[in-house]
Parts: sequence; C-alpha cells; structure tokens
Amino acid sequence: MSELKIKRLDSTQSDFAAEMDRLLAWEAVSDGKVNSIVNEILDRVRSEGDAAVVEYTNRFDNTSVTKMSELEMSKERLQNALDNLPQDQRKSLEIAAERVRTYHERQKVDSWQYTEADGTMLGQKVTPMDKVGLYVPGGKAAYPSSVLMNAMPAKVAGVQEIIMVVPTPGGEVNELVLAAACLAGVDRVFCIGGAQAVAALAYGTETVPQVDKIVGPGNIFVATAKRAVFGAVGIDMIAGPSEILVVCDGKTDPDWVAMDLFSQAEHDEDAQPILVTPDAEFIEAVEKSIAKLLPTMERKEIIEVSLRLRAALIKVQDMDEAIEVSNRIAPEHLELSVENPEALLPSIRHAGAIFMGRYTAEALGDYCAGPNHVLPTSGTARFSSPLGVYDFQKRSSLIMFSEDGASEMGKVASVLARGESLTAHARSAEYRIKD
Repeated sequence: MSELKIKRLDSTQSDFAAEMDRLLAWEAVSDGKVNSIVNEILDRVRSEGDAAVVEYTNRFDNTSVTKMSELEMSKERLQNALDNLPQDQRKSLEIAAERVRTYHERQKVDSWQYTEADGTMLGQKVTPMDKVGLYVPGGKAAYPSSVLMNAMPAKVAGVQEIIMVVPTPGGEVNELVLAAACLAGVDRVFCIGGAQAVAALAYGTETVPQVDKIVGPGNIFVATAKRAVFGAVGIDMIAGPSEILVVCDGKTDPDWVAMDLFSQAEHDEDAQPILVTPDAEFIEAVEKSIAKLLPTMERKEIIEVSLRLRAALIKVQDMDEAIEVSNRIAPEHLELSVENPEALLPSIRHAGAIFMGRYTAEALGDYCAGPNHVLPTSGTARFSSPLGVYDFQKRSSLIMFSEDGASEMGKVASVLARGESLTAHARSAEYRIKD
C-alpha cells in the first residue's frame, strides 16, 4: 500500500473557502449513455409490462424465468427466512425493528380542525398513501437495515400495501433481507431490480401493482430511473455518496475517530469522511491511528481510495468555527464528539442526523438507534430531512364555510379576484354574499 495522503485544510489559509468548495463538489448526474439505456427500459416496461420485466431480468440478473409469477416470493418464503435465521441474527433484527418502529410511532401526525366564531370550520386531513414501492439492493450488496428503515415508517403511517423489489443476480438471495421484509410487514416481494423494477413500480404491469411512491437506494441506473419517473410517482430522494463529519474537541480516543471515519469510507470509493477540530496535535494522532488501523480492515482498498480522494482533516481556530464549517458542509451524518454536545446543538442548523457525545458511533444509527438512516446527502440537509412517517402521509386541507362566513369572506375574495381580472372567481364568491 502506497503512503496515504489525506487532504489537510486550515481555516486560516487564504484559499480556505475555495478549497472547501472543491472538497464538497459532487455531481451525481447520469451520463448520456445511462440516460439512453434507462429511457429505453422505462418505455418498454410501460408498453410491454411483465414481458419486458422478465426479459430484462433474465438479461441483467442471469436468470432464466418465463413468467413474472416465478419472480414473486411468497409470504411463506419470507416467514421461512425469518424462522431459519441464526438466533443471534434474529434477535438483533427484532431489537432493531422494534426500536425503529417505536421511534417512528412518535412521528405520526393526526388530522386536525378548528371552528371560527361564525361557524366556519378549517382543518387538515392526514391520509396514508395506498401503495408504496421499496427498492432494496440485492446480491452481495444486501442491506436488511435498509428494509427496516424504509418499510417501517410506511407501515407506521398506515400505508395499505408495501411492494418490495430486490434483484437476485444469479439466483443469489439474502436471507436477512427476506427476514427483515417479513418483520417489517412487507406485503409482496418481487425478485427484480434495476431500472426495470423502478418502471414496474411506477407504471404497473399485469403482475406488479402501480405504487404512489418509490423509496430506497440503488445504483446509477436505479437513481436515473427514479429521477425519470418522478411525477408519475413520488420518490424519496436521489442520494449521493455516504458522508460523515466528525467535530471533535481533541479529547476522544483517536482510534475511535479513525474507525468512525472508516465506517463511511468503506461504503464506496466516493464516500466522504471529514474531521474538524481546533486541535492540531489531535489531527496528527488521528492520522497515526488511520495508518495503524487501515491494514486491519477487510475493505481497506475501498477505504483508502475514499480517504485519498474525498476525505479531509480540517483545523479550525475554535469550536465556534468548527460549527460554522459544519453548517457549511450540511453533512448527512454529524458526530459531535465533544464533552458537552448539548451546548453546541442550538448552533447546528444543517445536518441529516446528529450523533451526540463520544460514545455515540454513527454506526449505531445505521442499524439500531431508532431514527431513520435514510438521510439527505451532498449538502441537501440544508433543505431536506430524514425519511420518516411524514413521507408516507398526504395532507388535505379542510374548508367548510358557514353562511355568515361565506358572506363576509365572499366580499374579500370578490375584491381580490376583480383585482386579478378573474371575474368568474369574483362572481362565484359574490353569489354567497347575503344582501
């Protein structure tokens, strides 16, 4: 392994802002070739339904099925996967599922209304979506935790039917993923993936129901397809690479911090791990820990590329400036590895999830803390939130005027409508004005 060089930045350097821009630049647009392939798949699935999905599945996943029914997993098969898990895996999965469910139960919002003095009623009706599609990566890159994080809030919201799609390349099935689907209450599971699975969920086929929203992570073809079908259905987000920002006062064990950085770097070569601290000596200590621990990692090649291309060790003047830098980055995962994280919390404006204190490893949030691990990436925490129950609920406004209320507000609407030269609007309101 060649000597690892990790980018170092200092907030006092004259080009710090420009260097930060370069560090955070990430463009996840698909190229023309990917768009062309995805558009062809979407068009064919939309017009040919099951036949196109079967053809693409055989081609891309090395299967040899003749009809769509061969690609659906029965509920008994899901239950069998759960029943046959090793005891430690089943117990851990059940604990995680219960914690995720309990947390999301607190996010539920109920319908509400109020009545004004003249009898006019206004309010909001909250309704769960009918059908939701959950995309789950398959094969070796299988994430049962993602099944829980995507399906549980939908279930808590009251979604009537959850349809999961998961590719099984070469017939490779991940039992943990199926067990998680069983625990989370997924209704139907199809062994399909890629753009063809997104198209089937978005447009519906003879066998796959059309859904209202598609959630869940996938590769560039899946992300491109989700972007393309948005409008026909809702989507959760177009996620960029995973990222972690550790803000540390220099008093945490440097091995812990190095491993926390690794925990995101091992996702893929584009993942971004960043350390921000006012302590220059701590940066040196963390670099030594990285050099010591990296050779022990199973995914050390991936981690090394991530550290070399996208990581940074940033020296700031004090903790106030550390928080300024954090808000500039708007990280997906923010670790406040400091003595008193609560004191910093009011200053944090942008972060997907905030892990507070030295003992709170980001990895706990990925699996079993309870809050959702589907989080805004690439600075989108400035305007986006974690996946939650609210993503599977719709809100309808309720308006019921009394006779007196319609008369009084009709006068207001009439003036405003005529000011916009919309005479029919004005006269519609004026009909309700009492003499």
